[in-house]
Amino acid sequence: MSANTREPGFCPDCGSILPLLKGHGNVECYTCKNTFGPEVFGSMESSYVIHFNTFSKSSSKFGKSKEGEENEGPVVERKCPKCDNDKMSYATLQLRSADEGQTVFYTCTKCRYELLCRPFHIIKQTKCTITMP
Repeated sequence: MSANTREPGFCPDCGSILPLLKGHGNVECYTCKNTFGPEVFGSMESSYVIHFNTFSKSSSKFGKSKEGEENEGPVVERKCPKCDNDKMSYATLQLRSADEGQTVFYTCTKCRYELLCRPFHIIKQTKCTITMP
């Protein structure tokens, strides 16, 4: 930034960032010790819009779903222990500390049977818990 550039919030003389303006009075540059009025900040305004998601009681991320409903997540080739279907959808969550693997929730695409897998050792072994619908 050149010394003559006039950017709001920066010293017009040396280009250093200025401290925040107090409730009254002027602001002094930390570097060159020059004093400036509040106009040095220009019109530093910002506007924003917050969009909230709507909550639907009928949709749950890992809950039971009705027959014919779309799969929730990617589909992989994994055999269902209940109906022997070879396709299950899955979702992952980091439920434990960051140095441990993610918990994987599998759901059968045919019978909606749910299977929970938590890695308990480095990548090679997986502990799976079967949940009854």
